[in-house]
Amino acid sequence: MLIRSMIGSIALAATLIARPAAAQQPLDGSGKYPDMAGQWMRVGPLGVYDSTKPPARGQQAPLTPEYQAKFEANLADVAQGGSGDDPVHTCIPEGMPRAMNLVLPMEVVITRDTTYILMEYLSMLRRIYTDGRPFPTDEDPSWMGYSIGKWIDEDGDGRYDVLEVETRNLKNPRTFDPSGLPVHQDGETIVKERFYLDKANPDILYDQITTIDHALTRPWTVLKTMRREKKPIWVESICSEGNVHVTIGAEQYMIGGDGLLMPFRKGQPAPDLRHFNEVKK
Repeated sequence: MLIRSMIGSIALAATLIARPAAAQQPLDGSGKYPDMAGQWMRVGPLGVYDSTKPPARGQQAPLTPEYQAKFEANLADVAQGGSGDDPVHTCIPEGMPRAMNLVLPMEVVITRDTTYILMEYLSMLRRIYTDGRPFPTDEDPSWMGYSIGKWIDEDGDGRYDVLEVETRNLKNPRTFDPSGLPVHQDGETIVKERFYLDKANPDILYDQITTIDHALTRPWTVLKTMRREKKPIWVESICSEGNVHVTIGAEQYMIGGDGLLMPFRKGQPAPDLRHFNEVKK
């Protein structure tokens, strides 16, 4: 009996291994969900939120006057060698919706009650709950936020073809992209998404993102495009390894090649070292 059980387990494992990635079905085995298995890579330039537009001011973000002024201050700081308000320099996760800029590829895993988005960059993980639950009232905010989704059969063929998602409860600091394009400090960002495959080419995945934020004069919608890599190579991205950026108070510094702290930008004040022994001259 034990040998027969072992043979059955080996046969099952061999069957799973032999199945091509493109033919994998969601773990519930219903066959109702779209095939989103594999590695999804960004289409478009790196480092911008709306990949169809130029960076920085070219993004034409609908910022309020207050947050446009903050953005201009960020750009001025970058021009002087600083980093603006970009928090990722110190290995803070990008948060939503910036995480969907896809510095590195992502993977989508669909189960009956939850869809997972696994991102190689900074090992970010999104859980999109599709079991009909409401938003919690006591959940701590997080970089990825709390996401509730709903699968939709838009063409009535008995198979789902769109995943609609709403994400709330996001943690700050966050920006839309590395230029320091800001979100509001109140942390009340709402991100709505529509994921769907291209009908003519199922190796193209779209993510239509609409961000509702008090730093914006209106909801801001962008369309992100990803392509499926048939022969994926996954890498490990550990931001803290070899990172030379150090934040002390409101200032960013760097660790130089000699291992000593050095200024990050021209004219930067020295950090407050009152808790250390005074350096003898």
